[in-house]
Amino acid sequence: MQRISQVNTNRSTSNETLVPEAKAALRRFRDQVATEFGLDFTGYNGDKTSWECGKVGGEMVRRMIETAERNMSGTTAANTTTTTRR
Repeated sequence: MQRISQVNTNRSTSNETLVPEAKAALRRFRDQVATEFGLDFTGYNGDKTSWECGKVGGEMVRRMIETAERNMSGTTAANTTTTTRR
């Protein structure tokens, strides 16, 4: 098996949106998750703690993975319940 030595060859930073058309939707998703945790991520975010950013980002990743797994398995969110971790 061939080992991949460089993963990030076509991007200048690791936090670029891979699909530019999804940027607005990702912001809305971030704001939705932040609101569920009682946080405001609209506007300037330089005053947010690493805990707040990690909480929101971690929950976003968890939900995106869940969505991908559902798409791969053919199940829908209506068939199961999702809980938000706090």
